[in-house]
Amino acid sequence: MQRSITNLRILVTVATLTALTAVVSADDKQAAAIQKDRNLIAGTWQIEVLEINGNRSAGEDVKQLTVVNGADGTWSLRSEGNEVGRGTTTIDPSQRPKTIDIQPTSGQDQGKTYRGIYELGKTSRKLCFAPAGKDRPADFTTNAENQHIFVKFKRLQATQEKEVP
Repeated sequence: MQRSITNLRILVTVATLTALTAVVSADDKQAAAIQKDRNLIAGTWQIEVLEINGNRSAGEDVKQLTVVNGADGTWSLRSEGNEVGRGTTTIDPSQRPKTIDIQPTSGQDQGKTYRGIYELGKTSRKLCFAPAGKDRPADFTTNAENQHIFVKFKRLQATQEKEVP
């Protein structure tokens, strides 16, 4: 009887450790996937296309806008080299499409969260997000009804910076 109780305790301990290892392993994989995408996003990106409510913004004005991304999720929006916005992002590359939450930390939008989706290539990326407080887009379309904002970027420069200066 004593031996059965001891065997049962060992079995419960092994099962618990196995379950904990699986949870930690899943968390480690998620953290690695996030950091991989953050590293790919890090750098300076020029806006090529900007569509708001289905309306495309003028080409030359848009090309004056760049975003500098840090590998820690920080970002800085710049117009002709001058910072006009700053914030952080939270990403989840395990979702399909990949998801991003954008949180400005300065300006009139400070404290708001814009829910969006993203697609990432080596030299280009796409981002589509909804106005603050609205549902996350399911695809990369924008029109007057959904009020989504679509942005297409091209990479200007990769960076090893962890944080946006």
